[in-house]
Amino acid sequence: MSDDRAVALAELHAEADACRLCAIGSTRTKVVCGVGDPRARLVVVGEGPGENEDREGAPFVGRAGELLTKMLAAIDLRREDVFITNTIKCRATLLEDGRLKNRAPMQEELANCRPYLERELSIVGPSVILALGAPAAKTFLGPAFSITRQRGIWYSGPRGIDLMATFHPAYLLRLTGGEINAVKKLVYSDLLAVRAKLDAFTAAANAIEPDNTGPAPNGSQSTTATQLTFGDL
Repeated sequence: MSDDRAVALAELHAEADACRLCAIGSTRTKVVCGVGDPRARLVVVGEGPGENEDREGAPFVGRAGELLTKMLAAIDLRREDVFITNTIKCRATLLEDGRLKNRAPMQEELANCRPYLERELSIVGPSVILALGAPAAKTFLGPAFSITRQRGIWYSGPRGIDLMATFHPAYLLRLTGGEINAVKKLVYSDLLAVRAKLDAFTAAANAIEPDNTGPAPNGSQSTTATQLTFGDL
């Protein structure tokens, strides 16, 4: 692990914790910055913290987080092998029937938080970005992006990083009936494409340094994912 990257991420976390550019900076419980390997080849980006994330101060906890862990495991990745973050670092809420509920981030909130996301990507320096859900994908690809029509396609993301979008785990959890397996197969095919892209980067790195006998970088292990099906998870 690179100590300088970990230090830079910790400094970013402290700055985000002190940020009050948006009103939600004063209503959230904890700031939620990215977690994981500072040298990860893969960065996973979601929309924003929910109730569980706001309480624990970490992204993708609760049921959606559990499913994300299984999605990563399907391509032989652990959560600690990747870097997981969101487009905004504070929970966006509205008061409804006397209760705080999640809402979509406003454009001002996305704009205010974008420098934190850009800095996370700059510090980690991934080879691949996986955007989960339309809101995260639109942050990179613009408001016209359609998750149903444009998921599973490779795009050039920030600084030319290869970027793909797929359905958000929370969306999968809301599905019922026969639609579940059909969507899971789509997501699994996207995950396999991400795995293949990571393996290609590893192969290219090994070709440049053929004498390197050390372990593959996190997020770049050989995979047995072809023996799995996403529907089994």
